[in-house]
Amino acid sequence: MSDNSVNFTASTDKTRFELDTIYNFLTNSYWAEGCPKWLVKKTIDNSFCFGIFADNKQVGFARIVTDYFTFAYLMDVFILEEFRGKGLSKILLKEVFHHPKLQTISRWMLATNDAHGLYSKFGFIANPRPEIYMIKSVDVNLNHIKEDNQLA
Repeated sequence: MSDNSVNFTASTDKTRFELDTIYNFLTNSYWAEGCPKWLVKKTIDNSFCFGIFADNKQVGFARIVTDYFTFAYLMDVFILEEFRGKGLSKILLKEVFHHPKLQTISRWMLATNDAHGLYSKFGFIANPRPEIYMIKSVDVNLNHIKEDNQLA
């Protein structure tokens, strides 16, 4: 896709990802506010990720935690503010859902405060059976964990 001579492309090539761009967005987001940079890098290293680029500048991101067969959790999806309104989130999500490595996934999950309309266009619905799903949240003090997952 192009927009006035800007070429938009999506990629899973982590060598193209701009850690500073991803970190700067996520650490200011409502879902990852204050997250340390080393943790953002570790989550990227341990997930299947997609970037969207305007020429060679990263302008969006999506991260999937998956077993590559039955289950995937979509998270950390964003488009930089100055690139919104160009359909890039839809392009990014189409790349995610059409990727060959993810074609056997039968259960996708995500959490969002404000993008229900976007995700519903890709088949997401509110949990129809919340009585069978459970979550466990644990407060983790990241100040006591070093980058190599060892206690400080």
